[in-house]
Amino acid sequence: MTSHASAATLAAYAAGDPGLDDAGSWAVEAHLEGCAECREQLAEFAGPPLRGLLDDVQAMIDQGVRLGPPPTRRRAWRQVAHRWAAWSLIPWAVITTTAVLAAFLLDRTFPHLPSLVLLLAPVAPLAGMVVAWSRRTDPAWETIAGTSRAGLELLLRRTLVILATILPPLAAAGWYLGQSPARWLLPSLTLTAATLLLGGRIGVARAAALLGAGWLLAVAVPGIVTAQLPVLMQPDGLRGWAAAAVIVTALALLRANDHRRLDSWQ
Repeated sequence: MTSHASAATLAAYAAGDPGLDDAGSWAVEAHLEGCAECREQLAEFAGPPLRGLLDDVQAMIDQGVRLGPPPTRRRAWRQVAHRWAAWSLIPWAVITTTAVLAAFLLDRTFPHLPSLVLLLAPVAPLAGMVVAWSRRTDPAWETIAGTSRAGLELLLRRTLVILATILPPLAAAGWYLGQSPARWLLPSLTLTAATLLLGGRIGVARAAALLGAGWLLAVAVPGIVTAQLPVLMQPDGLRGWAAAAVIVTALALLRANDHRRLDSWQ
C-alpha cells in the first residue's frame, strides 16, 4: 500500500468482494494495522448488523478485561521460540539426528558401500519442512494462515531453524568420514530452495513430500541397490549443484510472494 487505501478497495474488502484476491486482502490488512484513519473509514462501510455485532463483542471484551484475571507474562525465551519454531519440530529433530547417526555408523561399518550420509543429506531438511508447515502437526495452523503477512516470514524463519538443526550433525558426520562439505551441503540447500519454490504453487508440505520421494526413488534407492554412488553425488557434479543452488534460490526469492497465497499452506 502507498499512503492510504482507496475507498473502493476498502469497500471491496468490507463486502468480501471476490475480485479482491488474497494478496490484495492481506495488503489491506497490513496497512490497516498501522493506519487509524483507514480503520475509521473502513468502519463506515460496515452495515448495521455488523456494527451491532462489533459493539457487542467490544462490550464483552471490555467486561472480560475488567473482571478477568490479570494476564500472565510470558518469558522472553518462550516468545522467541514461538516466533521461530513449533514444538512439533522437536520429534523431527530427534528422529532426523538419529537417522544421520545411523547412516554414519553404517558408513563406518560398510565403507565399500555408497555413503548413506551423502544420500540422506539432500532430503534431511525436507522432512522437517513437512512437519513445520502442515495443518496436521501445527496446532496454530488456522490462526497463522489467517494472519496478515505471517506466512512468508514464518516460513523463512522455520526453514532457517530446520537448517540450523540438521546441518551441524551432517557436518560432523561428513567431517569424520572425510567428505567434502560441498558434497552434502550443496544438494541439501538446492532441494530446500526447490521446496520453497515449488511450495508456493502446490503447498510446502506437498512439495517437500514430492521432492523427497523423488530423490529417494530416483537416486538413493538405486545407489543402494547397485552399490554404486550415483552420478549426481560424484565430485564431478559439484559445479552443477552449485549452479543449481544459485538458480533455484534466486527463483525462490523472486517468487517469494507466492507464499502469501493460501494455496501454499495446503
